Amino acid sequence: MDKRPQLIARWQASRQQILAHLDEIDRNRKIYPLWTIREILAHLSGWDDAVIASIQAHVSGSEPPITAARGVDVYNAETVHTREGLDYDHIYREFIATRQQALEVIRQMPAEKVEQPFVFAWGVTGTLEELLTTFIEHEFEHAADIGKIITDAQK
Repeated sequence: MDKRPQLIARWQASRQQILAHLDEIDRNRKIYPLWTIREILAHLSGWDDAVIASIQAHVSGSEPPITAARGVDVYNAETVHTREGLDYDHIYREFIATRQQALEVIRQMPAEKVEQPFVFAWGVTGTLEELLTTFIEHEFEHAADIGKIITDAQK
């Protein structure tokens, strides 16, 4: 059975949680010590880029890019740093566009590739389900952290 529809629905649900908070959070409010919502969106876009590259390499049978070869923390910092000069609206548009592109790459995957293990951006091997589950949980964690900031500010 093709798990893509369920995985896509769960990934879209995690994204919806982030989107639901965007009008509520002060764009200048620190959510993490060095990150506002702008940096979180840039960070998530960077991981969407990595997902796209990993899946495309898997589908084409080419050498997978290990974009987080120096570690997840270094890649996180790079995804934010490379977008430093971009305004919030540009980062928001990229946040929307990269997810749409990632979803399209997943939808176009040949069915036989869905269950085959492949190399992720940080060098670990797993299936599409394992990859997306990682990012679904990751995005729900960020959404919960943002939600807590909003709730605390309303008290």
